[in-house]
Amino acid sequence: MYPVSQAFLNAVKANNRKYYWTGKITTTAGTVYNFDQEDMVKGSGYITSQCCGSTEIELGTVYAAEMGISLFSEINRYTLEDAMVELFYHLQVAGGSYETIPMGIFEVSEANRKAKCLEIKAYDYMVRFEKAFTSLESIGNAYDFMVLCSTACDVDLAQSRATIEAMPNGSENLSIYSDNDIETYRDILFYVGQVLGGFFVINRAGELELRKYGNQPVLVVERKHRFTSSFSDFITRYTAVSSTNLRTQIAEYYALDPDDGLTMNLGVNPLLQFGLEETRRQLCTNILNDLAVVNYVPFDSDTIGNPALDVGDILSFTGGQADATKYACITSNSIKIGGRQSIKCVGKNPKLSQAKSKNDKNISGLLAQIEAGKIGIHTFTNASAFTVRDVDTKIISIEFATTEANHAQFFGQVIVDVTAPQVTKSATASGDVVIPSVAVDEPEPLDPDNPEVIGNTEEQTITVSLPMSWTEDGHADVIFSFEFNNQMIPVHYPQENWHSGRHTILLYYPIEDVVPNYTNIFNVYMRCEGGTAAVDTGMCIASISGQSMGASAAWDGRIDIEEYVDLFRIGNGSQTDRLQVKAFTESDVWEIKETVKRFYSDVKSGRTSVGGFAMPVDVPGSNT
Repeated sequence: MYPVSQAFLNAVKANNRKYYWTGKITTTAGTVYNFDQEDMVKGSGYITSQCCGSTEIELGTVYAAEMGISLFSEINRYTLEDAMVELFYHLQVAGGSYETIPMGIFEVSEANRKAKCLEIKAYDYMVRFEKAFTSLESIGNAYDFMVLCSTACDVDLAQSRATIEAMPNGSENLSIYSDNDIETYRDILFYVGQVLGGFFVINRAGELELRKYGNQPVLVVERKHRFTSSFSDFITRYTAVSSTNLRTQIAEYYALDPDDGLTMNLGVNPLLQFGLEETRRQLCTNILNDLAVVNYVPFDSDTIGNPALDVGDILSFTGGQADATKYACITSNSIKIGGRQSIKCVGKNPKLSQAKSKNDKNISGLLAQIEAGKIGIHTFTNASAFTVRDVDTKIISIEFATTEANHAQFFGQVIVDVTAPQVTKSATASGDVVIPSVAVDEPEPLDPDNPEVIGNTEEQTITVSLPMSWTEDGHADVIFSFEFNNQMIPVHYPQENWHSGRHTILLYYPIEDVVPNYTNIFNVYMRCEGGTAAVDTGMCIASISGQSMGASAAWDGRIDIEEYVDLFRIGNGSQTDRLQVKAFTESDVWEIKETVKRFYSDVKSGRTSVGGFAMPVDVPGSNT
């Protein structure tokens, strides 16, 4: 619910109210057209929004809100392409003043003229995410993917990173692999919304916002505020979720105890694949816990209207058929400008759900069989920004597998913002300066016709030295290195010497002797000497292509661990007195934790290297 004052809530519940609507149209050229209620054709204006379909509660939805209106206006309709329309509702509160609330920001999709009327249909910024996504591989948490989408589609985020990461599953690392059915950035938001147990909307400020279903009512709708209403005789609630595992091609089922409600089918979510079984179970369990708050009575009602209500708001109803102890959620909201407001909550009856729905195997989008000789491609993009200094930093990592021993090619493009310190230079400029002088000898007799003194002319030469100093932009060395299957590739190190600013580099490397039926890993590292290099979200794209390529092979038991330790000080004192530690030694302890105990033996000796630090092994020899 949009935050309003208590005076607004009192006025909107009164037997009569005084209000008016206004709006503003801003064209792409910057021209602004203001209009008020007198410019609106009566009964033509509406705003509709929803977060679910017409039958049941859904997760991850990304519905766009629609606005339509007819205006008495002479505006040239051809100038309204992609124009922005803003609507405002003004309600008179106690004391005679008016309280104004925004009703949303919309972009014009259609503008037609009939006689003296201009008909406009517009949608909110959600349609901007209907932009092709090139099926790139990427790794990051939910907020990283939200930033990736918002940056690519030019829509601001309403919530901070801390807010999203504090949610269940908000801090979990998620992965997108090239074998998926993602076509647009809107699809990515749908899957991220599922993982976070909510749905996405564009709020009234034009920002992308994640909302969740709740159980705390924000408003009581009394009988006198309803023109018509119908309430179901059952309560919609969920006690299980089902999600298809691509690797096993089985719909996994997670339920509460007792499991006597509906089952939410998550289908094939690419972000819920390629992980440990325990991780997948935890992700789905967190989604189920968010969904378990759904305990709603489906309803359909026409009311006197409260423009402050939004989809996702929880309501309670009193009087008539309503049960004041039960709650409902607004899943569909339709406001008529100058008319009634229709709100709705959808849902299914748990008692009528069929048993087979609990294991509904949605296996659409499963991995296709790899055809011999068919060219495949694995792609990557960075979902989060990073800054590189004088330490090798991994910027690209692509896993791939082939069914045949063959060759592959790596291509990459990185857009880098380089910051190099300025350099002050000095020099001494010297040179000879010729100074003319006139030396007069004995004057000759004056010529009556030419009364001038005639003498001898001489030149004098001196040497002048001047000190000079100036400031120039410095340069930084940006160096790239390649690693294939944990082996650094020697000799080939692409390098650029760049001044401050934005630069682009193209990377290429032919990969020989690709091992078949094995998870191959190609990594690219980057370091910057003499400055810093920043790579923004989505500014690093890469691909590996070759014949008979498919999904990664089964996990081979390898676990990669990376840890970065910044410089730190020991003791107090001034900057010059502090001990700057750049390396340290530590003991490592190896332990296997499994539900099913297995025994193994391994021999370890010498030193174990983790990153740039060498750590001695305390007890060399055989460990069992």
